[in-house]
Amino acid sequence: MVKKFIFKLLGIILCACFVITVKNVDFKNIFSIGENIPITISNLDKINSEKLFGSFVDSKLTEDIWTTGGVKEKKTSLVIKLFGFIPIKKTTVVVCDDKNVYLGGIPLGFSVTTKGVIVVGTNSVVSNSDEKQNDVLQTGDILTKVNGIDIFNVSDIKQQLDECNGEELDITFIRDEKEMNAKMKPILDSQTNEYKLGIWIRNDAQGIGTLTFVTEDNEFGALGHAITDFETGVEVPVNDGKIYPCTTLGITKGTKGKAGELRCLFVQGSASKGDIDKNTNCGVFGEITDSENIIDTNLSCPVASRLVVKVGKAKIISSVSGVREEYEIEIIKTYNQNNSSDKSFIFRVKDKRLLDITGGIVQGMSGSPIVQDGKLIGAVTHVFLYDPTKGYGVYSDWMLDEVS
Repeated sequence: MVKKFIFKLLGIILCACFVITVKNVDFKNIFSIGENIPITISNLDKINSEKLFGSFVDSKLTEDIWTTGGVKEKKTSLVIKLFGFIPIKKTTVVVCDDKNVYLGGIPLGFSVTTKGVIVVGTNSVVSNSDEKQNDVLQTGDILTKVNGIDIFNVSDIKQQLDECNGEELDITFIRDEKEMNAKMKPILDSQTNEYKLGIWIRNDAQGIGTLTFVTEDNEFGALGHAITDFETGVEVPVNDGKIYPCTTLGITKGTKGKAGELRCLFVQGSASKGDIDKNTNCGVFGEITDSENIIDTNLSCPVASRLVVKVGKAKIISSVSGVREEYEIEIIKTYNQNNSSDKSFIFRVKDKRLLDITGGIVQGMSGSPIVQDGKLIGAVTHVFLYDPTKGYGVYSDWMLDEVS
């Protein structure tokens, strides 16, 4: 009887320990950590001091020798241990120094020309009294080459059509982010006696967004998501572009089921503030050429690793009131990601002042910096259409990767 009682008691104790451990260790978060995540020593200190992975978890860095193809190289790993001695996760990391950036929070105008032309629609061409349509290109395709010649605008295509004598063209285009090649027969328009492809195209894009940060080398990140064509939704491949100062004319507040917006004006061709050279799924990037009214040297902070972003209080920096101000938000869900995404975490606006001004997150606020515990952790990217007080953010280290 005594032995049975002891075994039963041990079973109860083990079950209790298991339940306590599971409730106090974020196993899901730990096991979803990817490879080669950037981390600083201050990030590691924060992980351990604030027990971000759980009450019974410690993390430390180790150096290992890896042999690949007979070549030895040293790699640093993050080792996560339960109770200080049971290893439960080991992943390679990139140890780096804390990098300070100047915070943005001001609206900008973006104007870009594309690498290639975007097919925004198709149309019929009247040829010999019959209507003919192209059977190759679709709305949303990006036409990049004709007969091996780079295409940037309408005149580039027209030149190739004028020289083709009706012969088949070798075309290169991008569809669903994949480069494709095809043969395409031009159609002779009987009304104009010119060869045509039967497509409507555009080779530029404009929009409003918010500056996220500027590095000490005058490189900037903004918007937090890609510039997309407003008709087709495709990500615009940038040939070149400019950023411009904006004047805010007014704000349409967001309501349930209807996104609000910053109503802003910028003038293309006026003095630009910088050059755009990259458009990615986590933002727009380039170089600041005129920092006046762009950089506030009093607003700077380090960039945090995505490993230390946590559920809890944070702040948005925005100029919706006319000046750069901080507004209270709450991070309500975070995601561990192995690949860059413009939906890294979810937050809710808590600040009554911001809710009174905008109703929450509105179009044009994309790129607004998000700061937690004195460090830049990300930027606003999307609003929840059914609830404008909630939005998505992108991790700042995804954005910083694009400028380093």
